[in-house]
Amino acid sequence: MTLEVEQKENLNNNSEKFVTSPDLLHQDESYVLSVQADALRSSMMFKESVPKYLRSILLNRENLEAYYGLALSYKHLQDFPKAISTLKKALIVDDLNKDIYYELGICLLLSGRAPEAMDNLRKAIQLDKDNLNAQVQLAIAHELCDEEDMALMIYDKINEEAPKFFQAHQHKAALLMSLEKYKEACMAFSKLLKINPNYEKAILGIGICFDKLKRFTDAIRYYRKFLTIKPKTEHYNHVNDRICKIKKTHKKFNKLSVVPAK
Repeated sequence: MTLEVEQKENLNNNSEKFVTSPDLLHQDESYVLSVQADALRSSMMFKESVPKYLRSILLNRENLEAYYGLALSYKHLQDFPKAISTLKKALIVDDLNKDIYYELGICLLLSGRAPEAMDNLRKAIQLDKDNLNAQVQLAIAHELCDEEDMALMIYDKINEEAPKFFQAHQHKAALLMSLEKYKEACMAFSKLLKINPNYEKAILGIGICFDKLKRFTDAIRYYRKFLTIKPKTEHYNHVNDRICKIKKTHKKFNKLSVVPAK
């Protein structure tokens, strides 16, 4: 009986020491501060979240969530150097974290450091082959390095594996337009319309492509469709003027009426 009581007392004493350990108290406080900072960031209070994240990290240098949240706040504040520095510190804690590599790639891309961004985006893709956003960003990085063929190859790969992934079709169409490959761009825009038949940017894009290809009847049809769907667009005057110019230059289009302003 005495032995049993002593064992209970020892357990209680050990428990007491465990709970009051300074390291654990710091970890608990670090966690609370990190959660508070996450709440501020979720409320778009990025500047207010930064001090809490910093205090959280000061108390626990291995709080990966605090590093990650702090980096996201810096990114939204467009302080990319600090975001990059924070993410690199996070990789010291966990060098196999796909989200850290992805965000580091994005921040490097936003900083105009495309070659470095590629390395981190590739690492993110290696760790998560299903991360289609990382693949798109990698293609964009290739575009920024004037490697359009590589970018198109990536977009085609995504479209083959995930044909309904909107962003890949968007960026491919925009790239083809910039390369003045209007027939191919028109096809890319058409695939966007299969996913979303009322996607106004694709409708306008097809109109512009047909215009450049001198298929004016089709161009006007898509221009008018665009103005019908988006009557208050900031592009209204430009598109309407273009319709008028085509009608004036090519008299066979005189029977086509201009969409009235609303």
